[in-house]
Amino acid sequence: MREFLLQASHLDKLIQAIRDQGHRLLGPVLRDGAIIYDDVMSAGDLPRGWTDAQEKAHYRTLARSDGAYFGYVVGPHSWKKFLQLPRRQLWKARRNGGEVQVLEVEDPAPSMAFLGVRSCELHAIAIQDRVFIDDAYRNDSYTRRRSQLFIVALNCTTSAPTCFCTSMNTGPEVTLPADLTLTEVIDEQQHFFLIASGSERGEQILAQLPVQPANDRQRQQARDAVARTAEEVDRGPRRFDSSDLKPLIYRNFDSPVWDQVAERCLSCANCTMACPTCFCSTVEDTTDLSGEHAERWERWDSCFTGDFSYITGGPVRADTRSRYRQWMSHKLATWHDQFDSSGCVGCGRCITWCPVGIDITEEVQRIRESETL
Repeated sequence: MREFLLQASHLDKLIQAIRDQGHRLLGPVLRDGAIIYDDVMSAGDLPRGWTDAQEKAHYRTLARSDGAYFGYVVGPHSWKKFLQLPRRQLWKARRNGGEVQVLEVEDPAPSMAFLGVRSCELHAIAIQDRVFIDDAYRNDSYTRRRSQLFIVALNCTTSAPTCFCTSMNTGPEVTLPADLTLTEVIDEQQHFFLIASGSERGEQILAQLPVQPANDRQRQQARDAVARTAEEVDRGPRRFDSSDLKPLIYRNFDSPVWDQVAERCLSCANCTMACPTCFCSTVEDTTDLSGEHAERWERWDSCFTGDFSYITGGPVRADTRSRYRQWMSHKLATWHDQFDSSGCVGCGRCITWCPVGIDITEEVQRIRESETL
């Protein structure tokens, strides 16, 4: 893949070239004390000069001195909210005399572009593709939105203590296909991006930019920045062996570790809402007071809610212990049986946004240690 040099001062030209193609451009913005994903109209909307400090049940945005555009890790929102909509109408019905008319509602699927997609998040999108497109039960809304998506991926040059992408083989280097891939490099003399195209659509955008071929030194600087990030994650507190997670979880279905974590878990569902791969949903039927009009809506749900597994006679998973075990076992073990991959990409969101600081990597270690007792 041929790499080119794009000066940081020309980043807005990339943004405008993408928007001129008719895409709704979505990327990182600083809002309400967090870096989230929302509409980006120009480079001025990006969180330049900001980073995030993350740990268990802790998230803060902090100023940084080098003017990096992408000097943060991941925030509370993932890209799934634009592909698997948090809430959407499925159909509506109206009584017309003695007949009932039912109309299917097809939500609009705008042409979207994602700017700054980390490697772990690319893996998360690929996982949801297997769930919603490649599986037997296709989600047409997701498929329409995904089919038009333009992706600008980003090699990570910043990490947080909550990152464990190297343990899950999902980062920090971008290895999955993207239309364009960026690496941000800052040194004492210059601030630039290495940019490479991975598709014909990416080539069309690249042809509009004031780029020049990158030299060996610039390519090495980019590789070194990504390698340093990988070393930081490997040296971090969340590094663990993921090669045997499926049999490990299966062997410990009745482990006392599940009781221990249940004593802390609030069943609040924060982990599933922040997770970029969790896909559970439910449907709600509503009628107006006259009984003449009805609607059905799909919305995100969670295996942590009491009603999620409710059937005639009561919920299948009636306590927090069984719900946490279901979530973690599915994420790390049974997902392999369903979709031929793990359901975890090591982004660390579930660690940061758990209000009581439950850490999935620590729970894996506790289960492993319990086998030696």
